[in-house]
Amino acid sequence: MGLLWAALLLLLAGWGEGSELRNVSELEAANYVISSGSPPLFVGLTTIQSAVAEGAVCLDGSPPGYHLHRGYGSGANSWIINLEGGGWCNDIRSCVYRKMSHHGSSYHMENQIQFTGILSDKPNENPDFYNWNRVKIRYCDGASFMGEGYNKAAGLYFRGQRIWLAAMEELMSLGMRHASQALLSGCSAGGLATILHCDEFRALFPGYTRVKCLADAGMFLDVADVAGGHTMRSYFGSVVKLQGVWRNLPRTCTARMDAISCFFPANIVPNIQTPLFLLNTAYDVWQLQQSLAPKTADPNGYWRECKMNHANCNGYQMQFLQGFRNQMINAVRDFSGWGKNGLFLNSCFAHCQSERQDTWYTSNSPLLGHKRIATNVGDWFFERGQVIAVDCAYPCDSTCHHIVFRGSH
Repeated sequence: MGLLWAALLLLLAGWGEGSELRNVSELEAANYVISSGSPPLFVGLTTIQSAVAEGAVCLDGSPPGYHLHRGYGSGANSWIINLEGGGWCNDIRSCVYRKMSHHGSSYHMENQIQFTGILSDKPNENPDFYNWNRVKIRYCDGASFMGEGYNKAAGLYFRGQRIWLAAMEELMSLGMRHASQALLSGCSAGGLATILHCDEFRALFPGYTRVKCLADAGMFLDVADVAGGHTMRSYFGSVVKLQGVWRNLPRTCTARMDAISCFFPANIVPNIQTPLFLLNTAYDVWQLQQSLAPKTADPNGYWRECKMNHANCNGYQMQFLQGFRNQMINAVRDFSGWGKNGLFLNSCFAHCQSERQDTWYTSNSPLLGHKRIATNVGDWFFERGQVIAVDCAYPCDSTCHHIVFRGSH
């Protein structure tokens, strides 16, 4: 009964993510919890009370928080820092709504969350990192841990950069300063945050510490939508302006480009000095839903069935999506030529694959080069071989865990 209840909690959690709808892969993940025979790991929330004095607070002014599960044995001195994802807010209305949720206030955060995938504590689920110190930093600012500002009228604190610094200070005091190796990771908005903060993370440690970064589903592209507009650029532009993100963007980028362009990862990664692994799908369903074919660009619903289930896409729509895949490949082409970096770009209709057990490491996880995602990331981190894995175009990959949405969007 306990495992069944845990699986139910996993399913219910998906309905709290706003635009992230129910999908087949999440059901598979819940079934895995039941069939695996091992109890899930739930880790308690710690709030950083001292951060409030520094103004490092969530959108509503509450203290930021994190979940820490201590490492042991050979991993006792190694750390994974995972930055939570969960979209952005780009205007007062959406930020006010967000501050009443777990993505804007620690008062609404779960007291415990489940650690799976790259955060799992089981060697059969997470072979290379299971006994490390594993931390999830909660995301409650709405600008990928990058904002700096305050809106008095709405009572909104845009303090993402301060939250990042306060969390790092807290974790360094808990032993991370003595780490022999450290990995910064994140998915979606957390993946973008990982890219933006990667070199800052490296700078926390002495030169002899092995430090690397893993960005999962963080390659948001500045490309045309189905109506020929630039939905994502417009959206990111309002986030950058509203939350003061422009103040904290890497100078290596803003010295040569405008601030909005410097919130797009393709313009950041060429200057990152720290080894970086990009894990992405070539047909990112979040981008398909929110930036390629949003309702504003598709008012008559021509793309509705396609973006809810790729099997419903017609020939023209698939041609458009193949073009998006080509743009994704072009965006990482130079990056993949640098020996220190790693790449896993599979041709799946999905979004985020490192934090979910069904896609990270199980018997039927997605494969490239006959290797699961977890194996490829481990090979790259521990330098067991270079990992540049790019999939052939859809529908060639039979190992994908495609997302199929239910309901309306």
